[in-house]
Amino acid sequence: MAEDTMPEDTRDGRPARVRRRFDPAGPVTGLFFLTLAGLFLAEGLAGEPILPTTALVPVVLIGLGLVGTVRVLTRGRRRTLR
Repeated sequence: MAEDTMPEDTRDGRPARVRRRFDPAGPVTGLFFLTLAGLFLAEGLAGEPILPTTALVPVVLIGLGLVGTVRVLTRGRRRTLR
């Protein structure tokens, strides 16, 4: 988790507070895989295809591309450099 710190000099001499930024990569990834699991579960319980395979494959590939893009764009928020 990346952390931003406030300046070390506080007026009363106490240590600076650490502020953590929100990283959207985890929730986006989780929502994608929960949606995908729900789709497969619904299809299995229904006994018939909800989405045809020709539509499901591109949706999965586009979703994986979106998840990967969000993770790459927010990589700096997860990195702790010392």
